[in-house]
Amino acid sequence: MAEQPPKTAVVTGAGSGIGAAVALALAEDGWTVVLAGRRAGNLTAVAERGAGLPGALDPVPADVTDEASVRALFDTAVERHGRVDLLFNNAGAGAPARDPDEIPLAEWEAVVAVNLTGAFLCTREAFRVMRRQRPRGGRIVNNGSISAHAPRPGSAAYTATKHAITGLTRSTALDGRAYDIACGQIDIGNAATDLTESMAAGVLQPDGSVRPEPRMDVADVARAVRYMASLPLDANVATMTVMATKMPYLGRG
Repeated sequence: MAEQPPKTAVVTGAGSGIGAAVALALAEDGWTVVLAGRRAGNLTAVAERGAGLPGALDPVPADVTDEASVRALFDTAVERHGRVDLLFNNAGAGAPARDPDEIPLAEWEAVVAVNLTGAFLCTREAFRVMRRQRPRGGRIVNNGSISAHAPRPGSAAYTATKHAITGLTRSTALDGRAYDIACGQIDIGNAATDLTESMAAGVLQPDGSVRPEPRMDVADVARAVRYMASLPLDANVATMTVMATKMPYLGRG
């Protein structure tokens, strides 16, 4: 029986945090992982961390807000590795906490460009590749957020994009059925990364207070995505929430 070629994943926002943790976990399982992000040095550092793992880590600098850059990312993945079996749509951006009437249009557009348009552009290119490759199909996992369910104070732009990701996930899952493309969403709460370090000092709460919040090991997020990625294409985790157990989420309190 011929040996099966390694499966290929594209992970955006792979230079740090959740993206890096997921990329390393997939490589540990033997995946070939295309590391996508704007900072080439960060991608190279992640690849070096994963040296010696069963899978390969291939840095490909890309900007998810740029249509041509995203097309080039997926073309490069196919040219180098033959196919794309998994997209982890992870690249994201936040903004300072503000009341809605204080949000500059440029700030709103910047968050939408990364969190929503970037996810769409990557989904579009993954869908293009997956429906035409042989064997056909693949999986897309979108990084939503607890904010896809309940907002934090002053987070209109971020929260709106994460609610929109849920719509993109469901629409992609429906449209992908005919082409053996599965799509699911993981909603993450308080993973311990550089971006959440301020939570140790305190985070604005709905009652106006500022209180520290518990965080969870980012490796536990990676383990969850790893499970979603491991399923055969005739099974799908449509939605998963993984969160620090004691964080204020239900009712945000």
